[in-house]
Amino acid sequence: MTLYSQCTHMSSESKKKRVQFRAPRGLVNRADALAAVFETDRTDILISALRDYLREAAHSDEVKQEIAEAYYDDDITFEELKDLVGHEEAANFRLLKEQLTDEFVDEVAEELTDS
Repeated sequence: MTLYSQCTHMSSESKKKRVQFRAPRGLVNRADALAAVFETDRTDILISALRDYLREAAHSDEVKQEIAEAYYDDDITFEELKDLVGHEEAANFRLLKEQLTDEFVDEVAEELTDS
């Protein structure tokens, strides 16, 4: 899918949240120039770039490990986990988290000391 088709596709999302942030002037100027090329606005360019970044990050094993650790430490919810890594992988992380409860860890520790 091309950048432009991604930009036009994004406007169909129904739930939106307004955000504000500061960015380097040169970066904003580049986004504005690209928006002019595609005859769209800066917001569409930034959303497309953010979506691409999050998609790529979710495929990184290192990032997945960080996400899993955040879930295991209860820093993010299962719903947030699903949004980041997809339903199937999130279900696997949830199963592993359940297996890593204190009771499970205690049982394994007991088995190891009895050996």
